[in-house]
Amino acid sequence: MKPRKIWLTINGADRMLVCDPENDYLAQVLRRIGLTSVKIGCDTGVCGSCSVILNGKLVRSCARKIKKVEEYSRITTLEGIGTPDNLHPLQVAWMNHGAVQCGFCAPGFIVSAYALLLQNDNPTREEVRGWFQKHRNVCRCTGYKQLVDAVMAAARVVRGEATIEEISYTPPEDNECYGKPLVRPAALAKVTGLADYGEDMALKMPPETLHVAVVQPRVAHHAKILKINTEEALNMPGVVKVITHADIKANGGTNQMAEANLHERSTVTLPSRKILCDEKIFRYGDVVALAIAHTPAQARAAAAKVVVDVEPLPEYLNFLDAVMPDAIRVHEDTPNLFCYQPVLKGDALEDAEKIPEILDDSACSVEGSFYSSREPHLSIEGCTVQAYFDEEDCLTFQCKSQGLYTSISRIGASLGVPMDKLRIVDNFNGASFGWSTNAGDLCLAGAAAVAVNGPVALSLSYEEHQHFSGKRCPSYSNGRVACDEKGRITAAEFDVGLDHGAYSWGGDHVMEKPVRFSFFPYNVPHVAGLCRVANTNHTFGTAYRSYGSPQAYTMSEALMDMLAEKMGIDPFEFRWINIARPGDTNINSHVFKDYPMQEMMEKLRPHYETAVADAKAADTPEKRRGVGLAWGGFNVTEGGTDQCTVILELDAEDRILKFDTWQDLGQGGDVGSLMVTLEALKPMGVTPDRIRLCQNDTKICPDSGMSAASRSHYMNGHATRMAAEKLMAAMQKPDGTYRTYAQMKAEDIDTRFEATYTCTVDPTITRLDPNTGVGDPTPAFTYVLNMAEVEVDTATGKTTVMRFVCVYDVGKIGNIAAVEGQAYGGISHSIGFALSEDYSDVKKHTNIARSGVPYIKDIPDQIVLIACENAREDGPFGSSGASEAFQSSGHVALINAIYNACGVRIFDLPALPEKVKAGLDLLAAGNTITPPKKYFLGSDLYEELENIKANPVKFRGHDMFEFLGEGEGARFY
Repeated sequence: MKPRKIWLTINGADRMLVCDPENDYLAQVLRRIGLTSVKIGCDTGVCGSCSVILNGKLVRSCARKIKKVEEYSRITTLEGIGTPDNLHPLQVAWMNHGAVQCGFCAPGFIVSAYALLLQNDNPTREEVRGWFQKHRNVCRCTGYKQLVDAVMAAARVVRGEATIEEISYTPPEDNECYGKPLVRPAALAKVTGLADYGEDMALKMPPETLHVAVVQPRVAHHAKILKINTEEALNMPGVVKVITHADIKANGGTNQMAEANLHERSTVTLPSRKILCDEKIFRYGDVVALAIAHTPAQARAAAAKVVVDVEPLPEYLNFLDAVMPDAIRVHEDTPNLFCYQPVLKGDALEDAEKIPEILDDSACSVEGSFYSSREPHLSIEGCTVQAYFDEEDCLTFQCKSQGLYTSISRIGASLGVPMDKLRIVDNFNGASFGWSTNAGDLCLAGAAAVAVNGPVALSLSYEEHQHFSGKRCPSYSNGRVACDEKGRITAAEFDVGLDHGAYSWGGDHVMEKPVRFSFFPYNVPHVAGLCRVANTNHTFGTAYRSYGSPQAYTMSEALMDMLAEKMGIDPFEFRWINIARPGDTNINSHVFKDYPMQEMMEKLRPHYETAVADAKAADTPEKRRGVGLAWGGFNVTEGGTDQCTVILELDAEDRILKFDTWQDLGQGGDVGSLMVTLEALKPMGVTPDRIRLCQNDTKICPDSGMSAASRSHYMNGHATRMAAEKLMAAMQKPDGTYRTYAQMKAEDIDTRFEATYTCTVDPTITRLDPNTGVGDPTPAFTYVLNMAEVEVDTATGKTTVMRFVCVYDVGKIGNIAAVEGQAYGGISHSIGFALSEDYSDVKKHTNIARSGVPYIKDIPDQIVLIACENAREDGPFGSSGASEAFQSSGHVALINAIYNACGVRIFDLPALPEKVKAGLDLLAAGNTITPPKKYFLGSDLYEELENIKANPVKFRGHDMFEFLGEGEGARFY
């Protein structure tokens, strides 16, 4: 390397830099001098997070080599557009129009929008969308609509048609904040580029910090490891250590990530996942060694020199191959098909074989087999972790985690560090949508920190992250449903196989979702269903928003449309006939928690009637138009084991300190915590400026549980109410006024109160019976009703979403901007799931673009959200949960709309243009499109149900809990 000195005019000032002209990219150089608003996400120029203005033109700086940048070039980054005390209208609009969620993409979008407004300060919405499309700006959180709203608002200020105050939200004078769009506390740092995300923290670590690179052999999906050759890597410049599984064990670790298989029918006896593989590679993204060096480049160069000798083994890359009778075991301790859960209702509880009889005797029935894909999360920020031993000698992780205390339990004894000496701190982070519920990246960084007894920074490239992180479980399903002559459902049967990939952790949990959410929320009197989960040699299954329910709706909502068509009943009217009404039970034989279904359909009806008329009017042979529907919903909380602890403290300045671990992955953990605290302390008249959030550090915060299962608002709200009652009782004087901190101390009254809310306070909560599927595992639900309008190009098969309407019920809304943000984002993910997203080809699906991430023109600007606010009697302040319902079933509304438009039903996701075109060609040739042949999922459905009946297992139910007392929660066995 021969360094080059270069002068650049950055944000108006001339600055001298020294660069490597051959290897440095503009983004790296800008970040190195502290301009960390410039984010590097994809590192391949396809996400726009690194956008800067170079000599008047918007460029993606991660793809611009410094040698291509002329001396004295003018560069503008977000830092040059606005500061916290001198904000640009775009930054204000981003904060006040719900455009900030995780915030990782915000600097790139604001710079991009700034460049647009320099050229055109009066753009139309379509011009804004066209600009973001052209410049490859991707947002994975918002669904784009709120971003366009923000640009349009800011443009009014730029043109002098509005003031900053007019585009800002001001809290109401009466302090009735609940439900209002209060700005997120972290928004200011995010829109000014001052929020330090993972790689920003890595740049700001102490100088002795070493850097870690992973060795992912990528030679096979399944292989026996013969030898790991590290000699050449150890001799590379700057290398401190190259560690393997042997080093972890030498330091007292087990090298085994902790797992808990809770289901009574699980056959797993041993933890399935190693930190660093020792004897076998189980999937393409497995890591076998870590190279630790003084610089990231040195670590990567060393990692590339590690050679792994392997002996290939049979590879099973899908559920169907893995469960064949002659398949070898992926893990020696368990059959590949390692768990299953039945659901029986009505006559099936007595004899499952009665269901085929009911189906056969009904007026009409339909059946089909369906596949849902291995959907990748595609967060723009991937895996990045810093690990070090802190001042109390705790192994500390600065990271992205959706469950700080859960991460500690998953690390367990794997590193040889006692669990009480593990500390987890959430960085600002660029979203997750579920993949960061797994602590695999923390274990890698921790192993390196232990090996060198010092601070380290681990960073995976986006391709490494793609192969390393988990994905949504693919599903194979067979289903059949029937109705009487009036269109009322008589019975249903279904059989679902979930591909959980290489590792089993969580498989027995996700497996319970299809047997809860198939045919939700309809009244189905008789049901026989089964869900099975198996290991394969593909990437492992992990949490993803609406965990496990999209697989159910893929089958059941398609069958509802198919049955409606066969009966000659409009799909809206068919659903109207069959929605559950008060007293009706779900397929687990329990009453629905709420019955907003009729109200929701009444709200959608005029939109549906208009959409059908518009589609008919716009339909042409070249551009076919159609409308599709899908009901959906999801549970709230993790069930009987769920608990949440928070602390409220009055400080010396008479502020209220709130301590919790409401992990904010972009969904709004900060503003959610603020909202419930304001509402809980409303009798005291507490205003937002008096609340200080102290969040997401296990050293100072109690365990508030995971940011998952749509649980956070529900659980944290209850716990906060309990803590607030204790604090207000202590502060209240006999005359009804409240003491100050000084008065509390003078009277020797405690100023700090902790409270724990646990779901075990609800005696109706029972896990699903492992023999029948009867049960009521969670205390609340959310509901959505989706309508999609699409246009299909008959020449290419490409589907364009024209409009999307979502009617939803999440109980009383806590913060309308946050809830709508989750809705827009969930809908955009649903569109991607339906039309483009996939991680099946490990050689192809290496970045967000190649994996099918939706850009702005793939998402309609017309997304209509209609709230049904039915306050929950048992919810905190009337609220339920939010987020996950919005991604449960929207994809099937699109699939149904494609069929309505052109007669092509897609049975295996995603509905790529070539699939739709192939269907159109079949129809044009006079052929019909039939469902795939019934999938073989390991045995016949009724054979398996009979086997379960003959071999029942004990239902643990409430025997799993030991109550510890009021406010203490419960111990789980």
